[in-house]
Amino acid sequence: MYFGKKRNNNQEPGRVPPNQNVTSTFPVLHAGNVPYYKDLSKWNLQVYGLVEAPKLFTLEEIMSLPQSNTLNDIHCVTGWSKLDTNWQGVKTKDIAKEVQIKDNAKFVILYAEEGWTTNLSIDDFLKETSLLAHSFANEKLTPEHGFPLRGVFPHLYFWKSAKWLRGIQFTEQNHPGFWERNGYHMEGDPFKEQRFSYD
Repeated sequence: MYFGKKRNNNQEPGRVPPNQNVTSTFPVLHAGNVPYYKDLSKWNLQVYGLVEAPKLFTLEEIMSLPQSNTLNDIHCVTGWSKLDTNWQGVKTKDIAKEVQIKDNAKFVILYAEEGWTTNLSIDDFLKETSLLAHSFANEKLTPEHGFPLRGVFPHLYFWKSAKWLRGIQFTEQNHPGFWERNGYHMEGDPFKEQRFSYD
């Protein structure tokens, strides 16, 4: 993935995964309700599990961590890709430094509002491109896109980039999240077309 500067709009060979169509819009896809927060002082992000220093972050504490700006392509399992998406937030590596992940942590479970979960390998979570985003294109995320905080893991299908994050758990064993329990692939690499568990 690419950082820091705008690329031209010519599609580079190998840039878009197989059977994906590039869109200039930003489709909104989710199941269930969209959370709306009236009082963000009550919002928090719990980071726990196989860590030396579990922590409950307030939004203010998230905003006080080192901030990053990334430029990535994103790919939805439903078949659309959006190029050069610009996100602002905290790199997952910086969250990891705060809690000191133990050596036996191999997987991560992301917990979102309304019971939504998804799973990642520790390597996917800690990739240089992986981000906990609070803003898109220098504007706060809208509720439909995950306000106040969502994951952004652009090297995986976008269902792995859970919206409305509330918890991050480090584990030794891999546990399927909501969509994975309902037939989606455990890994979700768009360039390998890992859409479904039977792929």
